[in-house]
Amino acid sequence: MTSYKLQMPKATFYGAGALQHLGAEAKGLGDKVLIISDRMMEKLGYVRKCEEYLECSGLAHVKYLDISSEPTDIFVYEALELLKQENCDVLVAVGGGSCIDTAKAVSILATNGAVISDYMNNKRVAEKRGIPIIAIPTTAGTGSEATDVTVITNTKTDTKMMIKQPAFLPEKAIVDPELTLSSPQGVTSATGIDALTHAIEAYLSRQHQPYTDQIALSAIKVIMENIESAYSNGEDIRAREGMAYGAMLAGMAFSNSSVCLVHGMSRPIGALFHVPHGISNAMLLPIVLTYSQEGCIDRLAGISRFLYEDLKGLSKFELAEKFVHDVKKLCFALDIPSLKAWGINEKSFYGSLDKMASDAIDSGSPANNPKVPTKEDIMNLYKEAYHYVFESKAYLKH
Repeated sequence: MTSYKLQMPKATFYGAGALQHLGAEAKGLGDKVLIISDRMMEKLGYVRKCEEYLECSGLAHVKYLDISSEPTDIFVYEALELLKQENCDVLVAVGGGSCIDTAKAVSILATNGAVISDYMNNKRVAEKRGIPIIAIPTTAGTGSEATDVTVITNTKTDTKMMIKQPAFLPEKAIVDPELTLSSPQGVTSATGIDALTHAIEAYLSRQHQPYTDQIALSAIKVIMENIESAYSNGEDIRAREGMAYGAMLAGMAFSNSSVCLVHGMSRPIGALFHVPHGISNAMLLPIVLTYSQEGCIDRLAGISRFLYEDLKGLSKFELAEKFVHDVKKLCFALDIPSLKAWGINEKSFYGSLDKMASDAIDSGSPANNPKVPTKEDIMNLYKEAYHYVFESKAYLKH
């Protein structure tokens, strides 16, 4: 018999107004809170809202707000030093995946020691529980609030370290779609495609299981039903609610399954060329789906059957092609650029192909892909992605 393991936060509060639970939940975990966030969250008033709920519960708190890009080891060590100086025993991470992933790394280093790179590829395993985290996402994308994964850039090697261990799972999550209303169009599309990629890869992964299949399919459906509305009208609270819910489900799915080739190839692009993670995922998703298609026809067809009710009589090959086509069409609608259009220098990009392909393979994610690539395959896919034209009118025919 086959058995499976499922992990998720001990408690998750979601829906409009869910932030009101912060004070009571934090008080049950400790006495002094370190808020990890960024200056934009402070400017938007979200940090202050968190402070108010903590103050109402009588909790002292300090803030680390210097995250200014995707998470790096520098941010981790700065926040860790503040936590130690102030004797904080609870972490509240409010913001996008950068803030939450930083908090995860701080949590584990505070109780287990070492440096964050030691935990890459499980060279070191966190045996002690970390400082408890309450994760509060303000974008509908990474799903980091529901995963045991953190992605931290090693600034010495220009490598994005994907670390996955049970101890990195937040204690609690608060998913309030009202906090995503301020996300601009570019962030909405990037994080939305990131969430969609999580769900698709969780379903296609060689590590999938019955539980992740069901929540991945649900995530794909709710994201594809809401992402264009959230993109075109950021004030559409129903679409924002759908995206926040879908991103959370997608996070649960891939945390208990895995991500695959898209993420493996995406991280080196972000590390070397500073392309936001969601955008680089979106740049790669159509190319990688087309490459992987022959290795997962049945499962791609299964996604189409789940999404669409009026496709009777189509073969599994046609059903698979329908879903891949619709993903390409969606990327067109969301104005996803190619790597070239983003402004990455062609000579620099081609000169980095060998390192990017090696780093992608070393991350472990490509090995979970339904069609496992060689290093040469990955280099060729990078070349294709660099020149890929999303603006094809062919996507709009159906």
